[in-house]
Amino acid sequence: MEENRSKEYSNKGAAFYSFGQISLITAYQAFTFLIFTFYYAVVGLDVVLISIGFLIWSIWNAFNDPLMGYISDRTHTKWGRRRPYIMIALGPLSLVMFFLFFPPLSYGITDQTSNFIYFIIIILVFEMCYTTYDINLTSMLPEIFITKESRIKANNIRQVFAIFGLIFAFILPSFFIPDYSLPEYLNNYAIFGIVIAVIIIIVGLIFLKFSPREREEFKQEHENVPGFFTSFKICMKNKSFRWAIPAFMGDFFVDTILPTILPLYGKYVLGIGEGDSFFISILLGLTFLSAAIFITFLWKPLAAKIGIRKMWMISSAIWIATLAPLMFISDRWSGLIVFFLVGIGLAGSLYSKDLIVSDIIDEDEVNTGTKRDASYFGIYIFFLRVGYIFVFLSISLVFTNVGWRIFEPTTISQSQIMGLRLLTFVFPAIALSVIILTMLKYPLHGDRLKEVKEKLTQIHREKKSKVGM
Repeated sequence: MEENRSKEYSNKGAAFYSFGQISLITAYQAFTFLIFTFYYAVVGLDVVLISIGFLIWSIWNAFNDPLMGYISDRTHTKWGRRRPYIMIALGPLSLVMFFLFFPPLSYGITDQTSNFIYFIIIILVFEMCYTTYDINLTSMLPEIFITKESRIKANNIRQVFAIFGLIFAFILPSFFIPDYSLPEYLNNYAIFGIVIAVIIIIVGLIFLKFSPREREEFKQEHENVPGFFTSFKICMKNKSFRWAIPAFMGDFFVDTILPTILPLYGKYVLGIGEGDSFFISILLGLTFLSAAIFITFLWKPLAAKIGIRKMWMISSAIWIATLAPLMFISDRWSGLIVFFLVGIGLAGSLYSKDLIVSDIIDEDEVNTGTKRDASYFGIYIFFLRVGYIFVFLSISLVFTNVGWRIFEPTTISQSQIMGLRLLTFVFPAIALSVIILTMLKYPLHGDRLKEVKEKLTQIHREKKSKVGM
């Protein structure tokens, strides 16, 4: 028994798996942090056009994410279900990170139509590459680390590695781009794109070379995966999943809108001047450093004591409280304090989501007898991307009503400053309240969760015995 248990987990295996997390975080957070400011303030696109672009992008995701999850679950190769897609997606994902920041304007084409069409195409290509990489990498977590203890340990190490990805995404651009909102630094963005592409490919290759492989007992799972629409229906019939979806969307809204707005909030609300992009990056870097601290010393032990669900509700309430000062502060030093405190609530979010999804997948396996990790993660990510619609509808609504439909870097009004404040507190507070309310109804906790884990242990024991393990 002890020998089998030792095979369930190793710190070395978790560390090499987590190298893939660096690629994920670096790509997506760089996209989130810079893409709006780049196309709005540097390229000069109308905020309404940007919102339309992300609406089209979200519709694309309605098919892209669940379909990729379904295809992955149905795949069977000698390398496993997930690894081939990660191998295929890594190179294109790193390449597209450069082209995100190399629009027609970079070679002298200034009209909005050309840059708008390019914007739509490049974010669609980015999403296709990112989704292929993300769903398959994330789906490996509950397949490689199958016990509650090993999964939590691996998740802890994964979040530590995620900090490196966040540093690459938030701090690194400041070394190449002196001011995130000035058109004169257009080419600096392209240089950053090259650097980030190299980082993604290097850490991705380390993951592919050394990460643990999929388990033998799951190699025949593809045979039992139902058809695409049947699989979608089964997922949506899961009561735990239905209650978790609004919470996931609310969390994603906050995770996305804060870094998206920060370059403009830092410059115009906190008065961080031209050429000081490093300080803006430091605000986000400090937030995630704080999150790393509080994951380890607050949320991890609290989750072990009261459960993931209650812990997430408490952290969301604290997150609302720590965001409130963003309505009032007006200098960079207050910003440092507030953004450090914001990391407390963020830490709870980072620690909770994937563990909640993994529990739901376990419940589904108990109910259906089939492990459909990628199908769930695909539909989960689909709803997250739908959350992007609310992010840019919120930004478009506020900016068009405060006279900022087209970016004007030389003038800033009090109504525009108030708009930035609303986007960093009021809208996120509403989204975080949704998490608390829906988690009150979330059924997979306490005795029900314990029952699922006990049944799942028996199922895995039977699967191992069939493959002679």
